[in-house]
Amino acid sequence: MARVPGVPAAIAQADRVLPMPLAPSRLARRGFNQALQLARVLAGRRVDAALLLRLRETASQATLDRAGRRANVRGAFGVDPLRQAEVRGCRVLLVDDVMTSGASLHAAATALRRGRRAGHRRRAGAHRRAALTIAGCSISSWSPPKSRPTQAT
Repeated sequence: MARVPGVPAAIAQADRVLPMPLAPSRLARRGFNQALQLARVLAGRRVDAALLLRLRETASQATLDRAGRRANVRGAFGVDPLRQAEVRGCRVLLVDDVMTSGASLHAAATALRRGRRAGHRRRAGAHRRAALTIAGCSISSWSPPKSRPTQAT
């Protein structure tokens, strides 16, 4: 992916490379954050996994339309209140594995721009926000996987 046109420049121009944070329950189920793993491969030590926080659990987005997805993740992300000054004026690159509607990335970028901190309204004010994903799909062309019947042996 680092050879894809534009990716090296996006990483080089970023002051901070932030993986999309997982909800604690999803992290416990998976055992790792795939966005963090991807970010580490692309940006190494420039990755900061503790600056952008997941403030609350959200419902699965698999069955939601675009408007439902945006509403589901609204206010779900925030800047670590002890590190808010680090974001002010920064160029931030958000990294995620898959983008479907863009609702999660938009909510995270909004939190970085507005500087929403847990329990506070002060602005963090990231100057520029960009996103990098490894895959994407359209909501209209995507449907949740159907469960397959198991075969008796």
